[in-house]
Amino acid sequence: MISWKIEESGYDSRKAINLGNKFLTGNGYMGIRGTLEEYTKEQFPAVNLAGIYDQTGNGWREPLNAPNGLYTRLLIEGEEYSLPEKDWMSHKMTLNYRYGLFGRETVFQTKKGNISLQTERFASMEEKHLIVLKTTLTPSFDGEVEVITGIDADVWDINGPHYDSVDTGSLNECLYALGTTHENQDQVVVFETVGLPGKTDQMVSSDDRKVTRYINIPVKAGGQYSLYKYIAVYTSKDCKNYKAEAEKLVLKAKEAGYEQLLSDHKSNWEEKWKVSEVSIEGDDEAMEALNYSLYHLHSIAPRHSESLSIAARGLSGQTYKGAVFWDTEMFMLDFFLFTEPQVAKTLLKYRIDTLPGARKKAESYGFDGAFYAWESQEGGYDACSDYNVTDVFTGRPMRTYFKDKQIHISAAVVYGIMRYTLFTGKRDLLSEGGAEVILECAKFYYSLLIRRIKEERYELWDVIGPDEYHERVNNNAYTNRMAKYTFDAAVEVLKEKMAEGNENSAQKKELLERLEDAAKHLYIPEPDEKTGIIEQFDGYELLEEVSIAEVKERLLHEKEYWGGAYGVASHTKIIKQADVVTMINLFSNEYDVDTLYKNWSYYEPRTEHGSSLSACMYSMLACKCGMADNAYPFFIKSAVADLLDGGKQWAGLIYIGGTHPAASGGAYMTAVEGFAGLRIEDGELKASPRLPAAWNKLSFNVYYQGDLYQIIVTKEEAQVKKCQSDITLSLSTR
Repeated sequence: MISWKIEESGYDSRKAINLGNKFLTGNGYMGIRGTLEEYTKEQFPAVNLAGIYDQTGNGWREPLNAPNGLYTRLLIEGEEYSLPEKDWMSHKMTLNYRYGLFGRETVFQTKKGNISLQTERFASMEEKHLIVLKTTLTPSFDGEVEVITGIDADVWDINGPHYDSVDTGSLNECLYALGTTHENQDQVVVFETVGLPGKTDQMVSSDDRKVTRYINIPVKAGGQYSLYKYIAVYTSKDCKNYKAEAEKLVLKAKEAGYEQLLSDHKSNWEEKWKVSEVSIEGDDEAMEALNYSLYHLHSIAPRHSESLSIAARGLSGQTYKGAVFWDTEMFMLDFFLFTEPQVAKTLLKYRIDTLPGARKKAESYGFDGAFYAWESQEGGYDACSDYNVTDVFTGRPMRTYFKDKQIHISAAVVYGIMRYTLFTGKRDLLSEGGAEVILECAKFYYSLLIRRIKEERYELWDVIGPDEYHERVNNNAYTNRMAKYTFDAAVEVLKEKMAEGNENSAQKKELLERLEDAAKHLYIPEPDEKTGIIEQFDGYELLEEVSIAEVKERLLHEKEYWGGAYGVASHTKIIKQADVVTMINLFSNEYDVDTLYKNWSYYEPRTEHGSSLSACMYSMLACKCGMADNAYPFFIKSAVADLLDGGKQWAGLIYIGGTHPAASGGAYMTAVEGFAGLRIEDGELKASPRLPAAWNKLSFNVYYQGDLYQIIVTKEEAQVKKCQSDITLSLSTR
């Protein structure tokens, strides 16, 4: 049975930052870190906003954290009771991840007796600008409790502060904080109002970074006293009258009341789980971890927009600059494509709308077409620094080439657009700019082609593949194959246009011939005749053969970067993450099972899995090799990426902690496309049983070409059933 709940009992201040990720709530417009209401910026609380950025000085541009409207503390007889400053008698945090409900219960011992502090909060799935908080006090004494609650605008920033000024105050029954950013003078406004128990007195205090209410609540021993906070978050990018809208929303929310808002919020979640929930019979741990992963994907989906993507760390903070990587198209897209195609379209529309930025980047390097940003922010701006890692020994920035040489990003965009077209059966995205994106990406790769005088083939030199530990290599197998995929897609698009009579110019015919030639003659490394191994890039086999354990022993500092010019792995065969394995997993129909197995077996011991993107590719390929039980540990590693402590929190001296939505998407892909063998064959949806030993049945739903299907996989068979429109889907085991 699945519990839909995670808990953390006891209190350890050292865990606060990691638990902020683990207990995250969100609704796509904002992500609320799972931190306690009394926390200040030292514990990394954040209401992280999607798609709005700021740069201060020479620091990295990063997304904004809104002023914290959840700020709440207790005062009893002049003494404050809050964590981590005060001792506690008992403490527990919970997350109901079926409904995105964060809760805490802390018991403090005061001079007058014990008091229990319980909170429940959620980022509304029904109204994306709204946060709702319920606080319940249960004292063992008679007297008064003072609740200090308001908006704290002295927020946590990695490369801030981002608000040059903050205006705070009260208006009617609301408190507000309005921050103005440094770079573009964008504004973020937070309004809040409260619903109070019985007769209470309150006073308002305001300074330049905080506005608070002091609420005196008369209490009796054993009584329960609940107050409610309604918090609205808007930015100047949302609408013209954002301040008025924020005020209107909190007053409307207060009138509706907590229970009604909670009911609407839960109903919205239920609609999502009707389609997306995955049932696994025989392995409750895996089912719990997988659906928890899907919860995180739901929480960061930008349903409020028609053109917005998902950052590599979701909405868990400013890590990785809140930028969009290849993670979205290659690891997250399938979940939305199969369960909420409109969200998938929104993610890809972001790429279409940032085409001008991709063209500008290509032009800046002297290339044609579209070179998409490695770390994309608004407008397609590439936030990736030339010096993306800090040397732990000297404290100096190290030159890296991520944004210059990871050209496979443009192919990821093409892959996403074509996959959307395949699974939806719709051409809308192509006609809305997707076709142009594909052609521009093909032109980009064409302008990069190298041809040796004595060779009849094209090559791609000086690139970085998914394995970032080896920079500036020639003929990376994954990159070359994805470039060919782009050429093939562009040829298909051009032929379709010409058949429609829209693109019959001599110029288009010439482009078609060039792209067909490129697709035919681009060098794709083949399996070695003796070993069956596909060389990751030219010269890989000449590198030092060494184990991961031996490389770790060479480290002089635990946060030392493994790649780059002087990294401990850069001159060895040890790689960061799946590279060739990713390629042959995506194009497994082009290789026999023996080749798939040989490459899986060869590269896995040489892969550090230094990225959360890596494990799922090994897991899916293992399934295709008939090794479901070998795939299982890699699946679990992806599914529990945000459930367990640990993981890489630092790259050099830079904090990179946060959630791992690509791993969440990878866990989903492994279950659906790996263990269930879901695929398209001759235009039809097919599935094949590849279940691990402990699993008896795997059930889920997917959209394919406008229809919803239920997939049921057992050890012996796989069924693909079209759902009737009047069917009420229910896979739930709650």
